[in-house]
Amino acid sequence: MKAIRRFTVRTVLPEPLRPLGELAQNLRWSWHQETGELFGSVDPEGWRAAQGDPVRLLGGVSKERLAALAADRRFLRRLDAASEDLADYLANPRWYQEQSDLPAAIAYFSPEFGITSALPQYSGGLGILAGDHLKAASDLGVPLIGVGLLYRHGYFRQSLSREGWQQEHYPVLDPNSLPLTLLREADGTPAGIGLTLTGGRSLRARIWKAQVGRVPLLLLDSDVEGNQAAERDVTDRLYGGGSEHRLLQEMLLGIGGVRAVRAYCRITGHPDPEVFHTNEGHAGFLGLERIRELAQEGLDFDAALEAVRAGTVFTTHTPVPAGIDRFDRELVARHLGDGGELPGVDVGSILELGLETHSGGDPNLFNMAVMGLRLAQRANGVSTLHGAVSRGMFAGLWPGFDPEDVPITSITNGVHAPTWVAPEVQRLAARQAGQQAAEDAMTVGGTESWRVIADIPDARLWELRRELREQLVEDVRRRLRASWRQRGAGEAELGWTDSVLDPDVLTIGFARRVPSYKRLTLMLRDQDRLRELLLHPERPIQIVVAGKAHPADDSGKRLVQELVKFTDDPRVRHRIVFLPDYDMRMARLLYPGCDVWLNNPLRPLEACGTSGMKAALNGCLNLSVLDGWWDEWFDGDNGWAIPTADGITDEDRRDELEAAALYGLLENQVAPRFYDQGRNGLPERWIEMVRHTLAGLGPKVLAGRMVRDYVTRLYAPAARSHRAIQGPHAADLAAWKRRVRRHWAGVCVDHVETSATEGPAEGAPELGSTLTLRAQVTLGGLDPADVEVQLLSGRVDAGDRITAPAIVALKPTARPDVSGRHTYEGTLTLDRTGSFGYTVRVLPSHPLLATPAELGLVAVPAEAEGMTAGVLR
Repeated sequence: MKAIRRFTVRTVLPEPLRPLGELAQNLRWSWHQETGELFGSVDPEGWRAAQGDPVRLLGGVSKERLAALAADRRFLRRLDAASEDLADYLANPRWYQEQSDLPAAIAYFSPEFGITSALPQYSGGLGILAGDHLKAASDLGVPLIGVGLLYRHGYFRQSLSREGWQQEHYPVLDPNSLPLTLLREADGTPAGIGLTLTGGRSLRARIWKAQVGRVPLLLLDSDVEGNQAAERDVTDRLYGGGSEHRLLQEMLLGIGGVRAVRAYCRITGHPDPEVFHTNEGHAGFLGLERIRELAQEGLDFDAALEAVRAGTVFTTHTPVPAGIDRFDRELVARHLGDGGELPGVDVGSILELGLETHSGGDPNLFNMAVMGLRLAQRANGVSTLHGAVSRGMFAGLWPGFDPEDVPITSITNGVHAPTWVAPEVQRLAARQAGQQAAEDAMTVGGTESWRVIADIPDARLWELRRELREQLVEDVRRRLRASWRQRGAGEAELGWTDSVLDPDVLTIGFARRVPSYKRLTLMLRDQDRLRELLLHPERPIQIVVAGKAHPADDSGKRLVQELVKFTDDPRVRHRIVFLPDYDMRMARLLYPGCDVWLNNPLRPLEACGTSGMKAALNGCLNLSVLDGWWDEWFDGDNGWAIPTADGITDEDRRDELEAAALYGLLENQVAPRFYDQGRNGLPERWIEMVRHTLAGLGPKVLAGRMVRDYVTRLYAPAARSHRAIQGPHAADLAAWKRRVRRHWAGVCVDHVETSATEGPAEGAPELGSTLTLRAQVTLGGLDPADVEVQLLSGRVDAGDRITAPAIVALKPTARPDVSGRHTYEGTLTLDRTGSFGYTVRVLPSHPLLATPAELGLVAVPAEAEGMTAGVLR
């Protein structure tokens, strides 16, 4: 008989073992090796059964075993040491505390967080990245508050039918069985937040807290008494449901998330955030809630908008427009208008923030990324290439600007090394560089420590690589057998799984979500050639593949089925496998155990692609299309770049060419180098590439480096703007922007002229010449203090476009003439030969702007789009 209600009864630990409960409730155990080993020693068999989850472990330990541990002096000494280490970690100053003029706190919003498989609140790269961000912030002492939703079914568990079709399962998660605690008021009652919905309904949520080292992660849960069935299900599944369901999730995340942060800071005394970091548009409504708060303090909408923008950072994580949530404008207006949420905030002003009113947009759709950009004074992509792609994708929001001038910068993602580097690698690093140096290398970074770590003797490094490969082979065999049992195979049919893969064969990994642009099945383009590579008599390869298609994506499921069909072939099934239910547990053996990490997306549709970073930190070489982070840091010696057929619009032809390039690299470069053994029996050139990867990429791909970049380049400037743009200053800035927009149509560059200051007075200018440039500018109703007139100069391409221009500000020379025109002047030094050009532009200027492009306004000369070009001898 099925239970009508499920709950978890927690273990009461003996007094000497109480610190075990405290250690289990802080998720630092998920990346702190010594704490994990301590839990493993409580009950090794139970630890394996609990899949590395200490809360589940402690819930299943017998009273007799607990009593024995409570009397075990050696265990208690280890427990005391672990407890003291955690206390030191939480209390002692770290990198952030050594800096100055930084935010008192930062609120970090994301729809998913991948901290540990014991808290399954993630689907893929965004969640894992968010989890790594929190962990690295904890290691560095950054006062972050994470904010997300608690999904009662998580994402989904994946299995395969006998025919290889993906099947989804949604296990129910009991928060009481997870490493979570309820946020409670001073009187012990659960803290909660509420949203007003249309039709007189309400949406209530409790606030669960996961402690991620030093960082609290607040997760909102709508499955509470008092909610109707539909409202209880708002936090049912990650990325599930229809349009209205998703809208309610994002209202709860953004609006409810801000209210949860306020409750947490009020109850605990934590400093209020000065900076709000929005990851993707999913949490964008947080800006509207903050506008509502300021409206209650007396600010009008425009002034509140400026105050909110000042302290907001928006990160876009996708280069694919289809990956952005867009809602019908009427749906948004219904939920945020009269009778809905955000009372006192004009719904028309809200809609203006998100509607696609730019060229090429649909003005009937409310775009969450567009709103996120309009609500943030600072925005970024997640790799250098992705930043460029994002500037092009959102250029319509800044009409008149070249894509390179769109104010979206980039901070390349990183990964949390203590989470993703295999324990065997960490131990070897500690022996090579020293314990403290190795820990610093994994968290703070530093090139010298990574060089020392990379300088491991060849024989030991190769022995380590085989050891990791062997662990992966054992795990693959176990998982593959379990998968086939789920598919209906009997035990007698599965003897072949005992010989799947070989720990001495070149092993390639490919694991990710399965949207079409990631091209899961590109490797199957020429199946005969792939079989030849897998079964080569002297230089065979073996491939481990994993990945989940979205439950609603039948085309992705067909890709999975196509690959599974190939891997089921008895001729090759010992050399290529598909493992269902890809998650963090699988990944932590997969990355270290592979020799090569394969990534073949359609360029440039991979925003960053951090899986290859995790592999690299374990000495795995990357074989990838030059996209995301690999486009930035591939140097020819840390792996291989798959050539791309850029510009070919025929998808079939492009895939054919790029698959052929992939096969060629595997056959002619990758496999020969792996199997090319020197006189000492070691593949010396391969090992040298592994060393180069560790020394060169190690410091770059760290989440610690990434978080430091966010702190110095975005969080600190945002906090300074937040402090400066408050109250009357916000109102003044809003009034100034209204005035500039009202008069901008009258701003124009009327005339530009040059004369020689140094060099020949006639003929073509020569290298070293200096020109005096004068621009006559009409400012309409604006003052010179409201604008900046800039000279842009540099080499020009065949289309007369200036590439990488040098920019200098021109100075006003006198009062306006009788027609009201102002004259601006500056010098132009001709410091290079060849095609050279210049132009002039006028931009709004105010000390509280983050960038002159912030208003999206620019005036340029009318002739030839403002380009005047010359040729130097």
